Amino acid sequence: MNATTHSFTPGEVVLEVNDLSVDFGVDGVWVPAAKKVSYKVATGEVLAIVGESGSGKSVSSMALLGLLPNNSRVAGSAKLRGREIVGLRPSQLQQVRGRQVAMIFQEPMTALNPVLTVGSQIVETLRQHFHLSPSEARTRAVELLTLVELPDPEKAFASYPHQLSGGQRQRAMIAQSISCDPVLLIADEPTTALDVTVQAEILELMRSLQERLGTAILLITHDMGVVADMADRMIVMRSGDVVETGTVAEVFAAPKHPYTQALLDAVPRLGEGSSASEAIDITATLEDVDAGDIDADAAATDPLVERAVVVKFEDVAIEYPKRGRVPAFRAADKISLEIRQGEVLGLVGESGSGKTTIGRATIGLLPVHSGRLTVTGVDLSTPTRDAIRKVHHNVGIVFQDPSSSLNPRMTIGDSIAEPIRLSQGLKGKALDTRVSQLLDSVRLPLAYSSRFPHELSGGQKQRVGIARALALDPKLLVADEPTSALDVSVQATVLELLRELQREKGFACLFVTHDLAVIDALADRIAVMRRGEIVEVGTREQILRYPQEAYTQRLLAAVPVPDPEVQHARRELRLAALGLDNPDAP
Repeated sequence: MNATTHSFTPGEVVLEVNDLSVDFGVDGVWVPAAKKVSYKVATGEVLAIVGESGSGKSVSSMALLGLLPNNSRVAGSAKLRGREIVGLRPSQLQQVRGRQVAMIFQEPMTALNPVLTVGSQIVETLRQHFHLSPSEARTRAVELLTLVELPDPEKAFASYPHQLSGGQRQRAMIAQSISCDPVLLIADEPTTALDVTVQAEILELMRSLQERLGTAILLITHDMGVVADMADRMIVMRSGDVVETGTVAEVFAAPKHPYTQALLDAVPRLGEGSSASEAIDITATLEDVDAGDIDADAAATDPLVERAVVVKFEDVAIEYPKRGRVPAFRAADKISLEIRQGEVLGLVGESGSGKTTIGRATIGLLPVHSGRLTVTGVDLSTPTRDAIRKVHHNVGIVFQDPSSSLNPRMTIGDSIAEPIRLSQGLKGKALDTRVSQLLDSVRLPLAYSSRFPHELSGGQKQRVGIARALALDPKLLVADEPTSALDVSVQATVLELLRELQREKGFACLFVTHDLAVIDALADRIAVMRRGEIVEVGTREQILRYPQEAYTQRLLAAVPVPDPEVQHARRELRLAALGLDNPDAP
């Protein structure tokens, strides 16, 4: 039996939402999370719901499938092909989920069952909704894994989620989502956790499936580049309200609401962080990546070259040591790199490229297997305990997730004061004064010193993390994906704060990220890593405008740009470069 049962009529309204409201009961009071949300989604259409954390975009979509906690209440109407689904009994909703409406979650590792193979999870979905024999369900599951372009569908079928890469897991989850040929696909931040190249592949896959299957897509995201790449129409939400609606082209060209304008202005744009008189035309860059030599201005002598070297890697190899039967693994090799006083070096690359390994070695958390590593004048090639302690006095660290990097049982003031008290022995009024100065430097009021982490927003917690990292006036700041967990407007604020502090204090900075647009807004030089090796190093203009390595060119081509027209041109160039612009090509 064929599992595909839905027929699609072009232009048919698949989902019609009217005055949908969601409230949560907190301490005996109903707190609104989404207020009178209304929209329509038609067959073959992609509607993007955008907004920052807490805007109500995910909550309003979860309400459609009855996935909210027990302390919630839902009012209003949501009709799926004319059938009201708000207020359905759990058994009725169970038939809607998967069969008619499917969901792609942000993190496939938590959405997939870790103790079941990928294939068995797809088979379970198929057999729950259709009268298929085990062999028929298995055949259909392999077909679906082939449809989402997994390189070895049979191997993927028999693999557990942890045995697949992030992009492969996301493809597997998409295969499970489309297994019942749903009329509506809800994609909740489907690419946020992925590298730019994998993100581009997943977006291309979703676009291809949408065109072939005719499924309507509800895309929930805060990434304006993804919206420009995928969506036909968009609605903008803020604090539970819909503040603007329209086609993607209309909203991007002329946003009407001040919040939409601020949201678009806050998005870092690749090529606009250049110190040159004109912003880099990244589309032209992609067309001309093989064009001639780097111009004289881009290759000019770096003014930082006269400054003192803070970090120096000389042909360094880094290995994770053998553990039991697991052999030693060389995570980085042939690393030669310098970071000078007052310089921000951006370290970019995909997951697994070795970026974080370099960061961990820089602060003495990973030993150097061979070569020579010097940090703030201390040789870490054969480190002693005293040497590592000395490095830690001179190096500050800002982590990716501000929530998990702060002790939930300590006040903000105590978290900032702890390294000062342990290192410098300050106490009493002198310590309070220093904490007050640090809070002021990251633009937080002194009153926050008595608060706990859960009482602060994500951006405020990251500011606290920066204040703590700067507590000992370090010569070097290591920032490992410090803005990837933040909304775009908060991210822009934190990046501006980092720029100001770096100018004021003159510390060197190793900024580790996979977001080229973010690093373009901050870095003086960029180093590109791939499979444990540095493949290209240069000034920001050299790397972004004149990339010499094919891998760097692919990274640049994969970055979505928050401009529908520009992104369309970039996508065409990227597909042409990969030989995918002709669907009939072998």
